[in-house]
Amino acid sequence: MSYPSPAGPVDREIEINKSRFIAWLRPVRSRDEGQAVLAEARARYPDATHHCHAWLIGSPASGEGAMNDDGEPSGTAGKPIFNVIQHKGVGDVMVVVIRYFGGVKLGAGGLVRAYAGAAEAVLSAMRVIEQVPENELTLDFDFPDEQPLRHWCDQYQARLEDIQYTQRVSARIIVPTEHQPALEAFCGAHGISIEK
Repeated sequence: MSYPSPAGPVDREIEINKSRFIAWLRPVRSRDEGQAVLAEARARYPDATHHCHAWLIGSPASGEGAMNDDGEPSGTAGKPIFNVIQHKGVGDVMVVVIRYFGGVKLGAGGLVRAYAGAAEAVLSAMRVIEQVPENELTLDFDFPDEQPLRHWCDQYQARLEDIQYTQRVSARIIVPTEHQPALEAFCGAHGISIEK
C-alpha cells in the first residue's frame, strides 16, 4: 500500500520570544540517513543551543519512529515534533528543529508550542509524493530467462540491479510489495530461484 512522503527538503524559520527556531524537513528512508541529516544540521549550526528532532521511517501507520529532546526538558521538543509528523500522515520524513536561545525562558508549555509550531511550519510547506513499499530479492536464473524477466519488470514497475553473469545469471530485483506474489508465480513458471 502506498503512502505520502516528502518530495524534497524544506527549511523554515520562526522566532518566539527572541529564540530562533530553524526547522529542517528532509526525506529519509533509514536510520543511517536520519543520523546523517542530524550530523549535517549540527555541522551547519554548531553554535545552536539545541538540535531536537523526530523521524518516521516507512508507512505512517506502521513505520519506525524516533525522537530526541537534545537537552530540552523531557517531552517538550522531540515529542511535539513527532506528534505533528503523525498528524500530517506522512512517512519517510525527518524534522530537525535547531534552536538558538534568545534569553527568555519559554516554560514547558511554551517549548511544546514552539517546537510544534516550527514542525507545523515546515511540514505545511512540503510537497508530497506517493511512496510505494518495495521488497528486495535476489534471483538466480538461466540466460534465456533474462529477456522475459526484463519484460515482466517493465510491466510491474520492478527494477533489476547488480546483474552478475557467470554460468548462470544472478540479479537483485526491487519489486513493489503488492507485485511480489506475481513475481513468485512468474519465477515458479520459469524455474527461477528466489533468495529472500
